[in-house]
Amino acid sequence: VASEGKPPRPIEDPSGKAMTPFFRALAAVERKAPGSIARVTYFGDSIVASDFVTATLRRKLQKRFGDAGHGFMLMANAWPGYFHNDVVRSAGPGWQVSRVVGPFAKDGLYGLGGVSFRSQGAGVFSRFATAETGSYGRAVSRFAVDYLKHPEGGRMEIKIDGESRETIDTRADAVSSAIATYEVPDGPHALEVWARGPGVRAFGVWMERDTPGVVLDAIGIQGCRIRFLDKSDDAHFAEQLRARNPSLTVFQYGMNESEDGELFPLDQVESTMKAVLDQVKAALPESSCLLVGPMDRADKKGEVYRSRPVIPKLAAIQRRVAGQVGCGYFDTFGAMGGSGSMGVWVQRGLGGADLAHPSGAGAEVIGRWVYLALMEAYEAWKAEAAAGRP
Repeated sequence: VASEGKPPRPIEDPSGKAMTPFFRALAAVERKAPGSIARVTYFGDSIVASDFVTATLRRKLQKRFGDAGHGFMLMANAWPGYFHNDVVRSAGPGWQVSRVVGPFAKDGLYGLGGVSFRSQGAGVFSRFATAETGSYGRAVSRFAVDYLKHPEGGRMEIKIDGESRETIDTRADAVSSAIATYEVPDGPHALEVWARGPGVRAFGVWMERDTPGVVLDAIGIQGCRIRFLDKSDDAHFAEQLRARNPSLTVFQYGMNESEDGELFPLDQVESTMKAVLDQVKAALPESSCLLVGPMDRADKKGEVYRSRPVIPKLAAIQRRVAGQVGCGYFDTFGAMGGSGSMGVWVQRGLGGADLAHPSGAGAEVIGRWVYLALMEAYEAWKAEAAAGRP
């Protein structure tokens, strides 16, 4: 495992400018510019759904630059393993779930997180609160509820710290995304969303603070391939991205694509990945994007671990597409040690028993690597900017 100081691989950026919008946001935060927030919206599969990797990256960025809030969370658990660190979440039964991995929503409206929740009756609720322990997530000064106005919409009550704040009638003639924002004095708070009948359609909540710092949305979708993000209605997904307005989007996929092997043709893996990233770039032309490449993945025969041959092919595709669309690329496969490294990781306690996921300790290593690679590139960018070459 690389030392704390230097990443085993750098952020690859053939254009030399893929990360500039994010680094500008970090620089504004670092000089404590009023109202500055460096937002990261981090898409991924089951690794991110458990806040693996992302929790480490969030904490390290917030320790250096400041805690500007936890970010986006789904309205409720869409999978048993869905989890977020540094926040307190709960929800009651009665949310009907539609997801980009199925079961699907006929209208293709899944919000920012790839999941739509619809209340089946009165009394369905979700609760989001600041953390009660630890150093992170202890304060919030703004909640935002991401929901849908539509012809069958029901009434939705918002409570903050147990007191009713507003009741919203989500019924409308035309279907449209809506964001309800609630300011609170910076500190510990809890927001509850209560459906007062059927038909409330909600996507999630984000928590932020009015202080310079970093926010990281962990948007993990279990079983997802990057191409599944295109299950969302294009205009709706673009609208959701713009409403969130991150200065960096990150995409960490490849594990489920490796499960497909080459049954889903690799040329289509490449073209569908590029199509999704082109959509994101079109929606957020002033933002950075970064692909975090796939981990090694192994099969065990007897005492021998053999890497799946599709992994280096997937890594090469991601590197190539990142260069084409103007994103940065982090070579996780190479950082781990390349082909054969998952077996070593398992023996060291860094790889999961399934030979595909990291262990908790392994996820911390990857999160630290991504942080170190970002900081190395950021310091280089600052040095160039100081020398008059922004």
